[in-house]
Amino acid sequence: MITVRSWAVYGMLAAIWGALLGWQASEHIRVRNQLHHNLLEQGRARTSTCAKLMRARRFAGSIINRERLEGALNALVDTNELRAVELLNTNDEVVASAGEQVVLPPPNDFEGAVYWGGGTAILKYPVDLGTNLGTNIEAELVIPEQELRQMNSSRRAAASNNPPAAPSEAAATTNRQRPPRFDFTRERPYWMTEKEYNDIIGGTRAHTFVVVMSTKKVLQDESNDFWMRVIIALLGTLAVVGYAVGWRSMIQTSELQLRLVRASEQNLHLQELSLAAAGLAHETRNPLNIIRGLAQLVAKQDGVPAEIASKSREIINETDRVTAQLNEFINYSRPREVRRAATDLGAVASEVARALNYDIEEKKIQLEVLVESVVIEADEQLLRQALFNLVLNAIQAAPQKGVIRIRASRRSNEEAFIEISDNGPGVPPEHQGEIFKPYFTTHSEGTGLGLSVVQQIVQAHGWEIQCLANEPAGALFRISRVKLKVKE
Repeated sequence: MITVRSWAVYGMLAAIWGALLGWQASEHIRVRNQLHHNLLEQGRARTSTCAKLMRARRFAGSIINRERLEGALNALVDTNELRAVELLNTNDEVVASAGEQVVLPPPNDFEGAVYWGGGTAILKYPVDLGTNLGTNIEAELVIPEQELRQMNSSRRAAASNNPPAAPSEAAATTNRQRPPRFDFTRERPYWMTEKEYNDIIGGTRAHTFVVVMSTKKVLQDESNDFWMRVIIALLGTLAVVGYAVGWRSMIQTSELQLRLVRASEQNLHLQELSLAAAGLAHETRNPLNIIRGLAQLVAKQDGVPAEIASKSREIINETDRVTAQLNEFINYSRPREVRRAATDLGAVASEVARALNYDIEEKKIQLEVLVESVVIEADEQLLRQALFNLVLNAIQAAPQKGVIRIRASRRSNEEAFIEISDNGPGVPPEHQGEIFKPYFTTHSEGTGLGLSVVQQIVQAHGWEIQCLANEPAGALFRISRVKLKVKE
C-alpha cells in the first residue's frame, strides 16, 4: 500500500519531470526561432550588399546596366548559403537575377515576407526599404545593355534634331561633348513618347528583392539541438525513474527491516517458549517414571486380579510412549553445536546398522551397506543420530522382508553424498515438502520429530537433504554437499 508520503514524493518527481520536458521543449523552440531570426538577418545583410552593388553599377542617372549588375550578383551568390537573388518590378516580373532559377510560391504561402520550404527560405524585401540603409538610392531602373545603346542612340538623334534651349557658354561646351542626362524616375526624357516612357518605367523599375537562402545549416543545427534536448530529457527521465525506484526500494527496505526486527523479537520469544517447554518436558519425565514404577509394583503383586494387572500394563505402555515423545521433543529443542572432526563414514554406518540389528531381524529386512571408506568433516555423534533416525524411518516404512540400502561415495575431490533408500510405499509428491516439518508423520507409530531432527543436524553442518522417489518403489533420502576431510 502506497502511503501519503510516497504519493507526495511521486507527485514531486512527476512535477519535476514535467517541468524538465517543458523546459527543454521551450528551449528548443527558442533556439529554432533564433536560428530562423539569424537566417533572416543574413538575408537582410545580403540585400544590403546587393544595394551597394546597385549603387556601384549605376550607368547613367537612375539607370543600372543589367548585365553588369547580374555579373556582380553572380559573384555574390554562394550555393552553400545564398543560392539565388532576383530583382522584381512592380508586376513581380524578373528584371535581374543571379544563381538558381527561382519559382515563387503563391503569396498566401508567405509568412509575412518569408517562405520556408524545400530546404530554402525565400525572402522578399522592397528595394526602397531593404536597400536604402538611411540614404535615398537614385538608381532604380535595370535595363539591358542593348536597350541602353538604343536609348543612347535615340537620345543623340533627338538632341541633334531638336536641341533644347540655348544654355550658357560653359554648358554649351559641355553639351557638345556629352548629351544631357535625365533622372528617369522623376521625369520623361524629351526624346521619348509617353507610352515608351511608361513601358520602361513599369517593366524595368527595381521594386522588390528576392533572396533565396539555404536552410541546410539551420535545419542541421535545429536537428542537433533537438536531439541534444531529447538526450537531456531521456537522462532526466532516467534520473527521475531511478530516484522513484530508489525511493520505493528504500521504503521496502525499511519495511523489511521492521519485519526483521519483529521476526527477531518473535524468534526470541519462541526460543524462550522452547526452553520453557523443554524444561517442562524434562520435569514431566520424573513423575512419569514414578507412575511407571508404581504400575509395575501393582502388576507384580501376588493375588492381583487379572483386570488390575492388565490395566497396570496399559499404564506402563502409555507412560513409555509419552516418555519417548518427551525425549524426542527434548532432543529436537536442544541447540545443535557442531564439533567438527575427521569422521570415518563407513564406521559410523556400520555402528548404526549394529544398533538397529534387532529391529532389522524382527521384520526380516535385507540391509545393504554400500559405503566407501570416506573420511569427512562432521560431528560424529550428531552424524550417528541423523543416520539412526533415517534408517529407523526406513525400517518403519519398509514391508516384511523389505530392502534397505545405505550408500555413500565421493562426488568430487571435495564433496561426498549419503543415501538411505527403502522399497516401502514411498512419500507422495504433495508431502515431500512437508515431511521435514515437526510433528508431520505418515506412520501411525511415529512422533513426527525424527526427520525434523535430521534436518536440524544436516543444516547445522551446512549440508543439504532431499526426499526423492526411489525406483521402482519406496523413498530415497539424499544428503549432499558433505565436505571431505582434506589431508594435511
